[in-house]
Amino acid sequence: MLGAWLALLAAATFAFSNVSARRGVIQGTVLQGIAITVPIGVPLFLAGALVSGAWDAIFEFSLWQILSLAAAGICHFALARYCSYRAIRLMGSNLAAPVQRLSLPVSLALALWLLDEYLTPLSAIGVVLVISGPAVMLFGQNATRKKPKPSSTGDEAFEPRYAEGYFFAFLSALGYGVSPLFVRAALAGADIPTAIAGGVWSYLAASLLLAPAFLSRSTRRTIFTIRGETAKWFGYSGLATGTSQMIRYMALALAPVTVVSSIMVSSMVFRYLLSALINRNHEVFGFWVIAGIAITALGSLALTLEIAWVLSLLPPWGWLGEIAPWRWPAG
Repeated sequence: MLGAWLALLAAATFAFSNVSARRGVIQGTVLQGIAITVPIGVPLFLAGALVSGAWDAIFEFSLWQILSLAAAGICHFALARYCSYRAIRLMGSNLAAPVQRLSLPVSLALALWLLDEYLTPLSAIGVVLVISGPAVMLFGQNATRKKPKPSSTGDEAFEPRYAEGYFFAFLSALGYGVSPLFVRAALAGADIPTAIAGGVWSYLAASLLLAPAFLSRSTRRTIFTIRGETAKWFGYSGLATGTSQMIRYMALALAPVTVVSSIMVSSMVFRYLLSALINRNHEVFGFWVIAGIAITALGSLALTLEIAWVLSLLPPWGWLGEIAPWRWPAG
């Protein structure tokens, strides 16, 4: 139960990090965002390890665990985050969110393949819904797309670039879907302080991967010409992301990948609400966006529920009892 609540808290803070990043990339660049938000995670996790009493645990991981945590950091904090920021810049956080939640079927597929997990009828329905949410949103937006009107504040109205945006959102979903398996493989059964210590290796690996790119003079010029307002929002995003990932690592130490990854889908709801408060003139809102988010969230809920509990709430129809034991792949 604690793992599930931690996953929900991680989802809320992750939503704020994405909304803040959206505000940052309005006038800043993706490279500036990465340069601020990735390295900030190293001292944040080091401080967390020190406060939680897990400083010694940083140096007690096996080589295999360090490599697994490093792979998670490179997939999630470097590659997937870069693609995520590109997608958010191109079409906004609200439109990118359901596509990025395709990370859930990716995680489940890998869990079926590598961890000997299986699908039930309920979880199969959940996968279909999670995949359908972005499709409904995409086709609905295309059918009702209109030329954007200028906002009442005088800002230029936001017009999404769908094709390129969906491409990078899908790439970020792949990275986000793979990384939990690396974390779970390294931290399964660990306590919370050890999970925080593990995050140090993930953020350190991502920062070292990006370090050579910052040696270029043109790259440094781009980074150091960042505006103060933009730097502030990227700073908020980096702190929120680091906090979210610290909580997510705790959750993955206590709960299975399927549970944590499914609950993380609720970040879409938090994203939508926070976007309405912070980025009203820089996001797409409307029926099809809400419908896509709702369908995806319903699918993630189906993936978190036990089929026996759901059957206990339904009438005793015979055919339900016949399909309930179904498993794929059959064990």
